[in-house]
Amino acid sequence: MATRSVSRRAIPLIRQCSVSQRAFSTTLSSRNTNTTSNNTTTTPEYAIPNPSRPTHFGFETVTEQEKRKRVAGVFTSVAESYDRMNDLMSFGWHRVWKDHFVSSLNPGFSPLSSTSSPTGPQHILDIAGGTGDIAFRMLHHAHNVNANPSVRVTISDINRAMLQVGKARSATLPASHQAALSFVEANAEDLSKTRPLQPILSESEQTFFDPATATAGIPDNSVDLYTVAFGIRNFSNIPAALREARRVLKPGGVFACLEFSKADKLPLFNTVYKEWSFRAIPLIGQLVAGDRDSYQYLVESIERFPSQEEFRDMIVDAGFVVAGQGYEDLTGGVAAIHKGMKPRDA
Repeated sequence: MATRSVSRRAIPLIRQCSVSQRAFSTTLSSRNTNTTSNNTTTTPEYAIPNPSRPTHFGFETVTEQEKRKRVAGVFTSVAESYDRMNDLMSFGWHRVWKDHFVSSLNPGFSPLSSTSSPTGPQHILDIAGGTGDIAFRMLHHAHNVNANPSVRVTISDINRAMLQVGKARSATLPASHQAALSFVEANAEDLSKTRPLQPILSESEQTFFDPATATAGIPDNSVDLYTVAFGIRNFSNIPAALREARRVLKPGGVFACLEFSKADKLPLFNTVYKEWSFRAIPLIGQLVAGDRDSYQYLVESIERFPSQEEFRDMIVDAGFVVAGQGYEDLTGGVAAIHKGMKPRDA
């Protein structure tokens, strides 16, 4: 089940520590962290994708296969208005959160790199990154702030419509940034099957990735930094996706997730925020985009997503090491950043 909580016994000391405000290097040291690692090759049953297993689509109970199809429909519908959608759902704060997310990861600089230079080559995999918001920021930070042109970014998404929007937007980037980008279609729950972005030839054509059409895959231990922003709550099987992230990351590589979360620690603020979310956002979606249902799902998907502590525990259960309490709240918990490191001895 995608929202399955895991035991917290594996990390009893984590909540006693404070979150470091230092920039989080794209390759972390395991020193001074609670190093609960998971080197076993046994995958628990709930982390193996099963098309017929019940999960949720907003407040509805559906199968994993049905959720995948419905989510594809939602994002095909909102692809062209994706930024506007996030503006509505975050009061425009998603742009500030994304800037902070990227700067905290400091792409292009890795003092613990296995190479002799902290600005050596890096491969960043941006999952559910279709429109390019995170990837473009990553390249700008790496190439312009850290003066590291050896950073490349692969943008992966299950939805071709989203990737097409990102591909079109990338045409405005500097040539060096365009050369460092690639676009692939893939399901985050099984990154062993991918293919380069294909054009959409007709409106009736299926826009979500069919693994039967795969021509390649992302190898084990090949990625320095795995990012996913405002996407993981839409996955059919989150534990499976977390384990795939761990598989493709190099030892010492970092998993980083930015996602809408829970503002429960501020009850009054949380009440106002939920009122806005459930009453105003679907209505605005209807008036602005002519699509109430997609916006209703997106609000419900936030409500169904695990709490910060539950999601942190899922990351640890997948075999990552986390520092401090494992997450950083943004804007009172409306969103949160989660980070984990693949153990260096994995």
